[in-house]
Amino acid sequence: MATTGELLKKVRQIEIKTRGLSKNIFAGQYHSAFKGRGMAFSEVREYEFGDDVRDIDWNVTAHYNRPYIKVFEEERELTVMLLIDVSGSREFGSKEMTKQNMMTEIAATLAFSAILNNDKIGVIFFSDKIEKFIPPQKGRKHILYIIRELIDFEPQDKATNISQVLKYLTNAIKKRCTAFLISDFIDPENFKDALTIANKKHDVAAVQVYDERDTKIPSIGLIKLKDAETGKEQWIDTSSAKERKRFEENWTALNLKTNDAFIRSKVDAVSVKTNEDYVKALMLLFAKRV
Repeated sequence: MATTGELLKKVRQIEIKTRGLSKNIFAGQYHSAFKGRGMAFSEVREYEFGDDVRDIDWNVTAHYNRPYIKVFEEERELTVMLLIDVSGSREFGSKEMTKQNMMTEIAATLAFSAILNNDKIGVIFFSDKIEKFIPPQKGRKHILYIIRELIDFEPQDKATNISQVLKYLTNAIKKRCTAFLISDFIDPENFKDALTIANKKHDVAAVQVYDERDTKIPSIGLIKLKDAETGKEQWIDTSSAKERKRFEENWTALNLKTNDAFIRSKVDAVSVKTNEDYVKALMLLFAKRV
């Protein structure tokens, strides 16, 4: 647990970096990629040839004895929810960044982009249960609170249940929102059905953050691996090509299941390793939606 001074310094560092990215790089792309999806009533006007008869306002039409239609305009303001995986596996990182560090910067960048677009931003921290819910609000003070929680939040549980947070999102957020699901997606259960249902009610996008050592291990002899979520320990002889192949095949199978869930639920998704530039990943995600 960081001291108050250390925590404030980290918050400030992340604010400077991610707010700059949001303002200078992502402002236009975010605005284009995540438009308001709802339609709000604006006014009525007289019917013109070619108008959709389904938009006729029958009360006004009856009053004036000639057809009038309802005019709608796109609702610009969005509610943005960040669904942040705080399970045990987020603490891992074999390079400069842990998965938690990268998730924090990505979430902060998206939060500042949302605020620049005059959107509300909220957060759901999850493990195999809902760890914390921060209701959507606007403003810099609110974002700094979110960043502080991203850095210093300590979950009660270590396991992962993505279906759980998707069901919570579907039930807890009544109005349609844009939701960013940020996780390494190391979940033994299949979350495809929950993702499909959530994406029908809301607009869900996924960002997978993973480490190179999630995918393969080097040949360095006999090592003991510990599952950060279950606590299970296992000795592996990494000098064995068979063992290394089995490790890689396990990751490939998990990733195939994850990508299949994205495709079948029609969720836009990107993946980024902890030693890669997440700016490119976010730009790619925005480009998919324009």
